[in-house]
Amino acid sequence: MNAVVAPSSSPILSVRRLRVQFPLRRGWPWSAPSLLRAVEEVNFDLAPGETLGIVGESGCGKSTLARTLVGLQRVTSGGIIFNGRPLQNLDEEGWRAVRRDIQMVFQDPLASLDPRMTVGEIVAEPLRSLYPEVGAVERDRRVAQWLERVGLSASHRNRYPHEFSGGQCQRIGIARALVVQPRLLICDEPVSALDVSVQAQIINLLRDLQKEFGLSMLFIAHDLSVVRLISHRVLVMYLGRIMEQGPRETLFAQPLHPYTKALMAAVPGQHLGDRALVARGEIPSPLNPPLGCVFTTRCPIADPLCTRQLPPLKSLARGRAVACHFVGG
Repeated sequence: MNAVVAPSSSPILSVRRLRVQFPLRRGWPWSAPSLLRAVEEVNFDLAPGETLGIVGESGCGKSTLARTLVGLQRVTSGGIIFNGRPLQNLDEEGWRAVRRDIQMVFQDPLASLDPRMTVGEIVAEPLRSLYPEVGAVERDRRVAQWLERVGLSASHRNRYPHEFSGGQCQRIGIARALVVQPRLLICDEPVSALDVSVQAQIINLLRDLQKEFGLSMLFIAHDLSVVRLISHRVLVMYLGRIMEQGPRETLFAQPLHPYTKALMAAVPGQHLGDRALVARGEIPSPLNPPLGCVFTTRCPIADPLCTRQLPPLKSLARGRAVACHFVGG
């Protein structure tokens, strides 16, 4: 399956040949549905206490992957193993138990908070749902503790989301996710809607919380500079598939896939020189992906082989993996 194993004998999360497809009907009601291939043959492991950054342009399947890993989207095929337990076939009750250990921070900090609920009610909601045995006094204590821990005040508990800035709302979202003390935190573009200075504050907060509680994290973003700050390893996606993955410093110092090089070339200060390749044009539709390599329509070095044959994700030295006919023999 060509999965790259994280530096641990017992990964907390293993994803194997994961596919997420959406049948869409176009034209006459009786016509055969088309398949939108949002996630295709994704493989990776996540070690305890590790952060895996997932990057790629809009439409590459990052958010669909995140929603699938927390049970908000059904798996088409493949496997998800969390702490030794398969997740892909869980029913609603099964996912309720798993969500004690897997939580998510969403992209839009304000839209992800119910405007009709106070901050205290928002942060307490996971405890009410997932730990009904926790009494009201203890629940209030934990809410106050986590509001303080993310840099807010316990006195804010009676305010409503519209009374806070974007950065403060994201802190509330982080407190809501961590109040149940999960083992895995999935962050879907958690800083993309924030100012640069606020982004740094949220990144530093997440790093501190990870060190304190031993959190494992999946950090999804399109901004490579943000991913470089927080990730131990990086996975690059394009049109639902993995193009490259490897340790952060190695991947940033020597990107191998033409798509990764194009992404790096857009980051100020990378100075890739002759290795900088430009990806021209738009991402093809996942309803009609290229027959061979999915990047072939934008790749400046593609040849006829690339249009006919899909390159496998090849494991290389030092924890690297790349899906390109021109890399790794």
